[in-house]
Amino acid sequence: MVKSISYAILEAVQGEMRRNELLTLFYEYQRPSARSGGRSINLDAEFGPPRVQFCAIDEEWIVGGALGMSLSGVPAIARIPSMATFIPYELMFNHAGKLRHMTGGQASMPMVLWADMALRWARQGGQHADAGLESAYARLAGLKVVIPSTPYDAKGLMTSAIRDVDPVVFCYYPVPASGPEVPDEPYTVPIGQPAVRTEGTDITIVGYAPQTAEIAKAVEELAKDGISAEFIDPRTLAPLEGVMEPIIESVKKTGRLLTSDEGSYNFCNGAEIIARVAEAVPGVRVKRLAFPDAPPPGAPEMIDYMKVDAAKIAAAAREMVKK
Repeated sequence: MVKSISYAILEAVQGEMRRNELLTLFYEYQRPSARSGGRSINLDAEFGPPRVQFCAIDEEWIVGGALGMSLSGVPAIARIPSMATFIPYELMFNHAGKLRHMTGGQASMPMVLWADMALRWARQGGQHADAGLESAYARLAGLKVVIPSTPYDAKGLMTSAIRDVDPVVFCYYPVPASGPEVPDEPYTVPIGQPAVRTEGTDITIVGYAPQTAEIAKAVEELAKDGISAEFIDPRTLAPLEGVMEPIIESVKKTGRLLTSDEGSYNFCNGAEIIARVAEAVPGVRVKRLAFPDAPPPGAPEMIDYMKVDAAKIAAAAREMVKK
């Protein structure tokens, strides 16, 4: 059955709430309901408060409440909207990421921060189109950060995140339905394992949602030119150790690495991946594509000029293969 990414995520939460009667979800205006293929999920109707709790617009309270519950052994999910992605940063930095370590592992933290991420949409203004904040969370010690680009990965990664004893930041981009069909039964996608979306021999291209759709188009265009691109989707941004091994092996084969990022050029996740590859593969040719280091404009023409798309990815790959 073809399922939307929002339906797949809610199906994961529904399965885990049925499995664990303590699991709780806090949300603001993003009603936990979805329809797909004639089926529907409504967590409010099935579980109701206090396990599925509509909250006032106070992201610090929502995340702080979920953290406190998780410290007491009650697993919790805190969903926050894209315009508030950075509001609970201090809580995740100083508390979620550190308390487990400060207690020598005695304090578990089964908490998921379900963060809706901003897209580079026109007419939204800088405060609503500033994508790439997942890189800020990925640099915080003690946190795990996942970012699915298909409904299949979304369901499996959400299930893994809920079951993890460490705090997990689940970065949600509303990407189109693609990839494998999503099974009805629960399953997990391991945190820390990338997906090789397309195999190739000439160049390695690395990028995650929402850039995956543009990279997939670019790979098809490159194939028409006889360029074989290997496309790897990290899926996990922290920890990176397990993710890097397949990327490094791919670059040893192709000799070239191109990263494509929705976030800003400076300090994006692509830069970290390039740095690690450069340390492991001497002589590799590298390039990163990302949004310029400027607030996103509202005008469609301006934001289209600034953001990375399939044409820019394909052009950069062609240039690298020529050298």
